Amino acid sequence: MHHRTSRRTLLTATAATAVAAAAGMAAAPGAVAAQHSPHGSHGHTSAATTRRLKRLISRMSLEEKVGQLFVMRVYGHSATDPDQADIDANLAEIGVRTAAEMIAKYHVGGIIYFSWAHNTRDPHQIAELSNGIQRAGLAGPTPLPLLVSTDQEHGIVCRVGEPATLMPGAMALGAGGSRADARTAGQIAGAELAAIGINQNYAPDADVNVNPANPVIGVRSFGSDPQAVAGMVAAQVKGYQSAGIASTAKHFPGHGDTSTDSHTGLPVIGHTREQWAELDAPPFRAAIAAGIDSIMTAHIVVPALDPSEDPATLSRPILTGILREELGYDGVVVTDSLGMEGVRTKYGDERVPVLALQAGVDQLLNPPSLDVSWNALLAAVRSGEVSEARLDASILRILRLKTKLGLFDDPFVSRRGVDRTVGTRAHLVAADRIAEHTTTLLANERALLPLSRRSHRKLLVVGADPASPSGTTGPPTTTLADAFNELGFTATALSTGITPTQANIDAAVAAAQGKDAVVVGTYNVTATSSQRTLVSALAATGVPVVTVAIRNPYDIAQLAGTGHAASLAAYSWTDVELRAAARVIAGRARPEGKLPVPVQRADDPSKVLYPVGYGLRY
Repeated sequence: MHHRTSRRTLLTATAATAVAAAAGMAAAPGAVAAQHSPHGSHGHTSAATTRRLKRLISRMSLEEKVGQLFVMRVYGHSATDPDQADIDANLAEIGVRTAAEMIAKYHVGGIIYFSWAHNTRDPHQIAELSNGIQRAGLAGPTPLPLLVSTDQEHGIVCRVGEPATLMPGAMALGAGGSRADARTAGQIAGAELAAIGINQNYAPDADVNVNPANPVIGVRSFGSDPQAVAGMVAAQVKGYQSAGIASTAKHFPGHGDTSTDSHTGLPVIGHTREQWAELDAPPFRAAIAAGIDSIMTAHIVVPALDPSEDPATLSRPILTGILREELGYDGVVVTDSLGMEGVRTKYGDERVPVLALQAGVDQLLNPPSLDVSWNALLAAVRSGEVSEARLDASILRILRLKTKLGLFDDPFVSRRGVDRTVGTRAHLVAADRIAEHTTTLLANERALLPLSRRSHRKLLVVGADPASPSGTTGPPTTTLADAFNELGFTATALSTGITPTQANIDAAVAAAQGKDAVVVGTYNVTATSSQRTLVSALAATGVPVVTVAIRNPYDIAQLAGTGHAASLAAYSWTDVELRAAARVIAGRARPEGKLPVPVQRADDPSKVLYPVGYGLRY
């Protein structure tokens, strides 16, 4: 693993000896690297390593074994000294004060980072939090490193923000159409996560987004064509895992055709078995062929795959019958968050972890109450409902992955590694270059674009300013205005919001007076959205209006008849995608993106307004 040397900086000889002794392995750098395989950890661990891991498992207490299956949230920027508010939150939700106390009490095998849990302030802080978590893992009766995970999909789902490099999200990459770019984005993102001690990323999203009304996936998907999505998923898997972290394809068996958000309800997918095989399966097959280290389940019901109508997370026919046996996958299976309503609808929280394990799951992610779930699983094993052999099988998969990632060799990261990897100029330049390939030009009446500074120097930028996915970028109107100013225009920003009031609209119309063009950032426009009224009112002033869809590319269908002169899709509102859109509008970059999903007519969804592959050029 390329960053092994830098990790040694913080590893004490005592810890190295303890880890090596626990696993029965040599502690020398590179001792485990030989197990790294381009086809993933499953099925490729040497027989000798498997024997060592089984001996290690045999020495673990039942409590330690149960703990290894859990991946849990925890509040705070430090593993041992969080802020008082985070201590209070931990006590209220988990019954412990700190991450270190949680690891000591419950022996959890993994931690998941969230920005809202105050885990991700800045790269050096994240690295030290990761090191603190690993120190706590090594301090246990059986010293074990932890899998530290997060949802760093990029685009609209991003937990680690600037100064780390932010890449275009999945649908933007799908619009760019370059597997090489997708792989490079994964390599860079993976290297930066590895440098701050995050070793398992819940990305890429392998869902095929065939439903424009999908409230939970949308631009998190690479697109609507199963084969195109499969190619991008495989490229991202290879990119992430070449950087030495575990990649996770999600959400099996496919969350792309739902109109219900599984965070708040239980979606039902009506695909037949044949439709599933044709539409949903190809990206997961491609991920497995690429050596994917982990696959995340979906809290969705697919009656054609399991007539019991259990959510897939709890379905043995889906997870064991299809994923394990039919697709031949023997890597780690992780649930989507067990706090989501989709998995809690049918069974109580104490039954969910037991049923998930029986279905074929290995890692239990973020239960609402760790104490309830942990004790329920412990009781199920003690009673014989879940055999200890079944428990050991999951632990072996988890420990094989930790072995592959080099965590038994050295789980620590260094400040030097952070400084030379995270947010480097080379990475930022690459992100900008990749983003330029993704911006999609959908309309350009009378060849308004690219805007010339001679004829359209004075710009007004208005529109929606949704909160940054990572809490570190934006707001979008300001980001766009700043980008135009850097390109030699004179631009002013005015936030009008996702639901502009009449007062917002009147202010925008007044501000448009004397301007040469108006750029409007739109966000998920609906038939009744006042964003339509805003665009119409601005176009009525006679000033040319350029709309930029900063989330779903379907906005243009809802803006038909509003009088806008040009329209682009940026696929996200993070700075890297907005800056690329500004360069395209200004003619500093050419629009190269092509729609990875069809845009249907708003008045007749049976008809396609812009097909897959559509995108204007200049």
